[in-house]
Amino acid sequence: MHTVELQEETYQLLQEPFMGEQTFDTTVRMLLEAEYLRRLKRYHYLDQILREKYGMDFEEFHKQKVTQKQGYTWEVEKDAMDWETAIGHIQTLERKLKQLH
Repeated sequence: MHTVELQEETYQLLQEPFMGEQTFDTTVRMLLEAEYLRRLKRYHYLDQILREKYGMDFEEFHKQKVTQKQGYTWEVEKDAMDWETAIGHIQTLERKLKQLH
């Protein structure tokens, strides 16, 4: 077991009635889950936008070498980097959510 220090204000906020009557561990896990889900939604949204823009998923985008075919333009390079990052974060967040449960 680990000991964690909290500022008094943080401790008081965690005692608020809206947080329920659970343990601190449960409260922190609940907050982590909410944050993971918020981020996951953002990355899924980016994935969906880029799927629609290019008419394919990231794996196909990479396989077809779209960045090369489009002349390595700034827009397509940025999209590729953002998309790859989003896919990585989706995988990580889904793994972390499984760990929480």
